[in-house]
Amino acid sequence: MHAAVLLGPERLEVRRVPVPRPAAGEVLVRIRAATTCGTDVKVFRRGGHPRMLQVPTLFGHEMAGTVEQVGTGVSGVAPGDAVVIANSAACGQCRRCRQGRENLCPRIEYLNGAFAQYVLVPPRFVTRSLHRIPPGLAFERAALAEPLACVLHGLDACALSPGHDAEVVVYGAGPIGLLFVAALARERHRVLLADPNPGRLAVGTRMGAAATLCIARGGGQAAAVRAATRDGEGADVAVDCTGMPEVWLDAIGTVRSGGLVNLFGGCAPGTSVPLDTQRLHYEEITIKGVYHHHPATFARALELLGDPGFPAGELLSATRPIAALEDALRSMMRKETLKVVITPH
Repeated sequence: MHAAVLLGPERLEVRRVPVPRPAAGEVLVRIRAATTCGTDVKVFRRGGHPRMLQVPTLFGHEMAGTVEQVGTGVSGVAPGDAVVIANSAACGQCRRCRQGRENLCPRIEYLNGAFAQYVLVPPRFVTRSLHRIPPGLAFERAALAEPLACVLHGLDACALSPGHDAEVVVYGAGPIGLLFVAALARERHRVLLADPNPGRLAVGTRMGAAATLCIARGGGQAAAVRAATRDGEGADVAVDCTGMPEVWLDAIGTVRSGGLVNLFGGCAPGTSVPLDTQRLHYEEITIKGVYHHHPATFARALELLGDPGFPAGELLSATRPIAALEDALRSMMRKETLKVVITPH
């Protein structure tokens, strides 16, 4: 089969490698669609990821396809079934898993290899992270379940009541920020989307943003964004979807008293930011870090993607063969595309 192999920083090759055979408890899935994401771009740039993979390795983690073969002892799926695979699987036994916080499991495992013609699904993923695709849901749309599951986990962390018309500022109009916009707008909250890219802000409007603001890069934008909120006093919630420390500070500076800051975008290891302790204390600002997804949000994401009214298709900028994966990643780096669908076959 053909598979993309990451070799180091901005070094990848599409190679011919053997098609794996499923052992007991394993499932071989034929990839029908894999989607690129911002994490793939970071992994490509940095040549790895401290938690998810080490080079040389297959990579890519948003994937949907059909079951090709099943190993002995596998039940619940059969060859030909349409499935989507969550890219992580928790142990299911530790304290965090018992609390329903599987994303924080100390023994969590990750699955990579979406940018290939086939992926071998290990036993833990077969039992915990293999989901049937609802009838009528296209493979390329189903592959968006992973990022949407992360966003739904982030939405839960915002502690908003549906229909209460909260005002939320979203920093960053990449795919994650745009999914936040769509999910928040669906629950009838007012979303102000802030980003330096006018084209992406236009997509945000189509996905439900009530207002957009074209900001400068490099931070220092909190005052301008705060002034653009409904009464100029700041938002109820601010969500960072950039993973840049200067924007973390902008998000903190954007909320009103009693507000909540959702630091969804992960910064580089070793990053730190200063905090205004007086404002944090006397204005009762809540700051939350939010990471990844868990099985409940993944199931909700698949259900939501099955609704044709949910505008996830706005994110799919192009479709490319696996041989054009590097071009697809570089087009994302140049901000020319949001997400690219890779069709290995």
